[in-house]
Amino acid sequence: MRYVVFNRKGGVGKSTITCNLAAVAARAGRKVLVVDLDPQGNATQYLTGKQPGDLAPDLYGFFDETLGFRLARTPPNRFPHPTAVEDLWVLASNPELVELEPKLAAKHKIYKFRDLLDSLNSFDLVFVDTPPAVNFFTLSALIAADRCLIPFDCDEFSRRALYRLLETVDEVRD
Repeated sequence: MRYVVFNRKGGVGKSTITCNLAAVAARAGRKVLVVDLDPQGNATQYLTGKQPGDLAPDLYGFFDETLGFRLARTPPNRFPHPTAVEDLWVLASNPELVELEPKLAAKHKIYKFRDLLDSLNSFDLVFVDTPPAVNFFTLSALIAADRCLIPFDCDEFSRRALYRLLETVDEVRD
């Protein structure tokens, strides 16, 4: 089962929810993968203690490989890194993902992330932390996910924004 944690607003707890749900599931005996698609890399740092960009291979490397022709690509099973929690792994973020986004969108690579997750089928659960935006990475995550978790503040503005988010999720599902 793949869950994407999504909201275009920052500061609503996406990374915290992602990491905590994943840790609880791993402690319960599930093999869990956290994917940190947010270039800020908070989930990467929280789960590994390392700065985003310090773990290789990372998601920047994966997406960069999809942009060009390469005879030898990094095998998908090399991207997940173990964490201090048994059975919890992370696909690390990198701040340089921001630079790749327009190139990936222009080359129509929107399904490559889903293909990567399909090849990493040894995990019981996957939780994807997304950036606070509707962009290439968020749309890639929504396409690859089975379920979407939308954390939000309980105020009038957030409620209105929630309806727009649900419309976005429905559009991607269609």
